[in-house]
Amino acid sequence: MTPQHTLDLWTQQYDELQARMNAGRGAGLAAPADVAGLTGLQTLNAMLAGELPYPHIADTMDFGLVEVAFGKAVFQGTPALKHYNPLGSVHGGWYATLLDSALGCAVHTTMQVGMGYTTAELSVNIVRAASAKSGPLRAIGQVVHSGRQMATAEARIVGPDGKLYAHGTTTCLVFPLPGVGASAAAC
Repeated sequence: MTPQHTLDLWTQQYDELQARMNAGRGAGLAAPADVAGLTGLQTLNAMLAGELPYPHIADTMDFGLVEVAFGKAVFQGTPALKHYNPLGSVHGGWYATLLDSALGCAVHTTMQVGMGYTTAELSVNIVRAASAKSGPLRAIGQVVHSGRQMATAEARIVGPDGKLYAHGTTTCLVFPLPGVGASAAAC
């Protein structure tokens, strides 16, 4: 598959998902009752279906969740001029936020009903500069380990041509959520 074909597929998938999510609940916060009794994977699938709101950070950072499976989460984002630092390049925080979202949501997919997580450690390595001309990039997060008290994951930000822009890892603490049957951990 050519980079242009990949870019076209990514753009189509992202646009369709954004339209579905905005036609549904749009941006916001899910109420605990909305996610009660759902696993992490069920919660994220409901978000993609527009049945649950997606987080406001997606609008702020110009990225969004595009794919989930057990142990995996994929986000797509497009760096813009508003994401630049004073030196005239994409701020490292944009990379970190995109990676943290893919890493955290990959972990989220492994959460059973009533379990949550929080990031304890995040490591980011930027290896290629992105710019407003880069177009869409994808952060692909994959769980390495998900246990009773700790989960780890790794992620990579790549372009449609397969070039690596950044990679990172996370360690998350896993814990029972207060209340009954909630799966409301944040991505």
